[in-house]
Amino acid sequence: MTEQVADTVPEHVRDDLLPEGGPHVPNVTDGNVTAIDDDELKRLTHDIIAALKTVYDPEIPSDVYEIGLIYRIDIDDNRMVDIDMTLTAPGCPVAGEMPGWVENAVSPVEGVSGVNVNMVFDPPWTPERLSEEAQIALGWYV
Repeated sequence: MTEQVADTVPEHVRDDLLPEGGPHVPNVTDGNVTAIDDDELKRLTHDIIAALKTVYDPEIPSDVYEIGLIYRIDIDDNRMVDIDMTLTAPGCPVAGEMPGWVENAVSPVEGVSGVNVNMVFDPPWTPERLSEEAQIALGWYV
């Protein structure tokens, strides 16, 4: 069973990582309780997001999380982390390297057994995915 990490993120974290229809009760899916308790899932969520915020797009002065390149984060019962991410453009010069940067940042998080980064382009990234922090860093905030 897969647990959506985004279901337990603090309020200040990007809402667009929540599953469609909003969050479900943490650690309960279809009546089954996951192997990860609520406190541990919250800690993992916080630490994974903190790790993602250390990965910067070399062309944009902000991290991949605030830019909105992270589309989905899941943790399964074995603590395997699956991340769907995109790029600002499919022809990005670091397209082949950035998934490795994300994997290398998240892998050492305590409690993570492994990381699988999937590159997706649907939906395509748009500037509307930028957080307020990224908009300020880019001078796009109004």
